[in-house]
Amino acid sequence: MDSPSPAALPAPPPAPPPAIVIRDLVKRYAPTGKGAKSDGGKLALDGVTFDVPQGQIFGLLGPNGAGKSTLINILAGLVMKTSGSAEIWGFDIDRDRRNASASIGIVPQEIVFDPFFTPFEVLENQAGLYGVPKALRRSAALLREVHLSDKANAYARTLSGGMKRRLLIAKAMVQSPPVLILDEPTAGVDVELRRLLWELVGELNAEGVTVVLTTHYLEEAEQLCDRIAIINHGKLIANKPTREMVEMAREKIVVLSLDRDIAEAPAHPAFLKTRLSGERQVEITYDKDRMNAGEVMAVVQGLGYAIQDVSTREADLEDVFVSLTSDPHG
Repeated sequence: MDSPSPAALPAPPPAPPPAIVIRDLVKRYAPTGKGAKSDGGKLALDGVTFDVPQGQIFGLLGPNGAGKSTLINILAGLVMKTSGSAEIWGFDIDRDRRNASASIGIVPQEIVFDPFFTPFEVLENQAGLYGVPKALRRSAALLREVHLSDKANAYARTLSGGMKRRLLIAKAMVQSPPVLILDEPTAGVDVELRRLLWELVGELNAEGVTVVLTTHYLEEAEQLCDRIAIINHGKLIANKPTREMVEMAREKIVVLSLDRDIAEAPAHPAFLKTRLSGERQVEITYDKDRMNAGEVMAVVQGLGYAIQDVSTREADLEDVFVSLTSDPHG
């Protein structure tokens, strides 16, 4: 009698649809001024295509003027695209603007709200604008989430800068959107406030909110983001999981402490760069695809130096960012 065949393994559940879908997005601003060319104005976005996966913290990076704010403003309904398409939570921003807008919360870089309302009134007014029935409003709960319950009835103008930024996050969440976009949320804030803001963002993400953020703090993006896209000159030049993005950097640095003072760094054709970082310490940059730290040490020992200590440093997101955005053809 044949033995029973093992039960078939259940198929993995299908991946959820993306939170944001952007296809061939183009924005060309109209020419202005007497010297404007007849063939059009500034091309801010040039055929940008990418998805933002559900449930992730997604970093959108790029130099100033790269097109990040234009893209965010198109999603927010503040700027009209020239061509292409965008969907938020499955709703096309042209065909279903109302539901697309209700599905996204925007936290702008600038602190903007009426200073003569209290934080509670700010949230109530915003909820009214989105048509949230009074019975379903969460103003008090949102103030608790952003740690502003004790300021609920204080005039907003009396809040500190950090409190105002937290209030902006609460304001963006009044309609319970599944997607939250933060545009440079920690620009100009101190280290402690930056930590508090990211704890708050992490809590929202843990509750299922998809977060898109722009930031100039690359270390911050590397630590927080599941995936990172980089825009430069209106074009998407990279879009990878954060770990893969960091691994794009081929350079690695080994720091060697030698047995005696040295006047100049040891040189060798296999080294990309060498730099003295102390009387007996040298930093050697090498291509990790061509050699490893052991081979670097062997070269230095072959030049007549004894090595007393060694440490290495992997490339980070800043190295990748500089490499990608410094390419004039990127």
